[in-house]
Amino acid sequence: MMFLQLGAIPTLVISSADAAVAIFKGLGSGHDLAFSGRPTDLYVVKKISYDLNNISFAPYAITELLSSKRVQSFRTIREEEIAAIVNHIDIASSSSAPYGSRGDGGTSRFYRVLHEIPLLLEEFVVSDYLLWMWWVNKLNGMETRVEKNFKELDKLYDEVIADHEDIVDVLLQLQKDARQLITLNNQQIKGVLMDMFIAGTDTTSSALVWTFIELIRNPPLMEKVKYEVRKVGNGRDKIEESDIPKLHYLHSVIKETLRLHPPVLLLVPRETTKNCAIEYYEIPAKTRVIINAKSIGTDPKYLENPHEFRPDIFMTSSVDFKGQHLEFLPFGVGQRGCPGTSFAIMLLHLTVANFLNRFDWELPKGMSVEDKFQTKG
Repeated sequence: MMFLQLGAIPTLVISSADAAVAIFKGLGSGHDLAFSGRPTDLYVVKKISYDLNNISFAPYAITELLSSKRVQSFRTIREEEIAAIVNHIDIASSSSAPYGSRGDGGTSRFYRVLHEIPLLLEEFVVSDYLLWMWWVNKLNGMETRVEKNFKELDKLYDEVIADHEDIVDVLLQLQKDARQLITLNNQQIKGVLMDMFIAGTDTTSSALVWTFIELIRNPPLMEKVKYEVRKVGNGRDKIEESDIPKLHYLHSVIKETLRLHPPVLLLVPRETTKNCAIEYYEIPAKTRVIINAKSIGTDPKYLENPHEFRPDIFMTSSVDFKGQHLEFLPFGVGQRGCPGTSFAIMLLHLTVANFLNRFDWELPKGMSVEDKFQTKG
């Protein structure tokens, strides 16, 4: 653990599995509850989440939206969308069609905003640490960028709600249900959509890219997982969700990818809700807590050669990414673990399996992964 004073904000950095154990052992009580708050003064987050009306930063999350039952209900939609993507790649790779253009693709304002918002979230904002310096956002153009993208995002959300389907239907049903303890307004629905479109899209695509980077970099492992997928597929054009539990090595590949390349290297910040003692240290209330998922996953105390890609270590291990194994936290832990874990994991497995089932993946001769990609992350 490392305690820092960043401007006016006391900050605790958790970067080892032992530190995570010290804080989160005995989930559901004690320290876990003390570390379940969120900071409420992050400039960009506060704006694009409609004043923290999203799942990630709200005091209480909407559990029904991404419950196991609800995730299962979206099965047909996931399978249809992935099949459409696979067919698009198949057509593009065998013709002169420009790869990567599905519909209006990256030229649409939807994709443009989805690209810009994560960049804004990564920016250093001085007022996040020195609140009285809010005026700097006006001078350096940050406020203009945030307002411009927020307006675009707001228009998109209005269109999504007007054309509602699937997850938006669930939110609208909750909004109209008088039995709900928390009634939803349109601002809160848009806040939840921010989680789905911004957080969910960027992190899942990152995990997908890193999975294939590691497999392309390790051809024997690529062949091993591809053999398993195609054996289960048995000549079919697509892998279905009912096939996923049979793909044991694929599970290990994805776990290992998430260990080495967690979708968010520094998890969404927390804030202590009260004073607490961790081992010999006194942690005051309102301390911002940063969990370094990358550092925890590569802690040499728990694994030899932790920076090597070795999926086989998970074949005989019960370690999972649901927050119970504190040396492996790609989706967080406890009261503030990622509510979309089940959804993301199923989508990732299904996408990778279908890509491996239909295509052989390799770089052009003479090109290395290091030439094509920036492979640190």
